[in-house]
Amino acid sequence: MQRYSPSQAAEMTGFSLDTLRYYDKIGLLDELARTPGGQRIFTEDDVAWLGILRCLRDTGMPIAQMQRYADLARAGDESLAERIALLEEHDRAVEDQIARLRAQQSHIRHKVTFYRSELAARTPAS
Repeated sequence: MQRYSPSQAAEMTGFSLDTLRYYDKIGLLDELARTPGGQRIFTEDDVAWLGILRCLRDTGMPIAQMQRYADLARAGDESLAERIALLEEHDRAVEDQIARLRAQQSHIRHKVTFYRSELAARTPAS
């Protein structure tokens, strides 16, 4: 199995080294292997897990919910229903956020249209 240094894991996932350390400290990462010198070692599975965490974070899931999700994932198949419920709840929150952003985008586009018409009205025709 491929192994990665913290720098490689950070580059692959887009997380900073500080974030990787923090996630390890708060228990979002399963007990990472370490070199004899104490440096964290990331496996392909760890990098894949970080990909899930990246998705959850980028879509606005609070750390407490991410920790709950991590705990449920560690619990195995008996937690599948709870994981589904947590992810469905988050999905609804993402949908709500997208709807709010679309409404704001519409407002912005109307403003751009208004300003363009104002500008065209002030520009002499040639």
